Amino acid sequence: MKTSAPIQIAASILAADFARLGEQATEAEAAGVDALHIDVMDGRFVSNITVGPAVVAALRRVTGLPLVTHLMILEPERFIAHFASSGSNSILVHQETCPHLHRTIQQIKSAGARAGVVLNPATPAACLEDILDDIDSVLVMTVDPGFGGQAFIPGTVRKIARIRQMLDERRSSATLQVDGGISAETAPLVVAAGASVLVAGSSIFGAGTRVDQALAKLRKSIEA
Repeated sequence: MKTSAPIQIAASILAADFARLGEQATEAEAAGVDALHIDVMDGRFVSNITVGPAVVAALRRVTGLPLVTHLMILEPERFIAHFASSGSNSILVHQETCPHLHRTIQQIKSAGARAGVVLNPATPAACLEDILDDIDSVLVMTVDPGFGGQAFIPGTVRKIARIRQMLDERRSSATLQVDGGISAETAPLVVAAGASVLVAGSSIFGAGTRVDQALAKLRKSIEA
């Protein structure tokens, strides 16, 4: 079921030009994105390495947008306090990396950030049953994590719809976020399934147009 609340768009800095990251963050804010999404990768959980707390702190100095930090790392509990103190407003951890998920979620909240759980494409929605009441957001990966610019996995739409149903049945206010292959073609599909936040990287920073033009195209696809 499509959510009745306004759809938010978070710009993923993974696709930004890191040589002018601050400038691109400012462009995204001016264009009207709702948040910046920061993918943290450790080369172990995923086969890529990206950024750490210092980049979050640098972004915090140049933008007032919410900073959503997505920890694609093993043992995320070791770094939660560092990212929270660096300016992360929300911290998302993978269900697949947290054997003591409740404890990790409470650690995030105790650090002063909003807490979310991420599911990989092959991880079933049922894994959320015992944690839904404790979290502020769910992020469904619609590509296998690790690299930007991947093709959207169509089968994940069913999982988005199932999680929307689970949230609605519990009258949960948690946001349902979707990340991976989000474009003007795929955005309407995930919104119709119930997503309330779209994480977009290549379609905003790598579209070959200005950030504001790319964002306008994405929003227009949702409205249509």
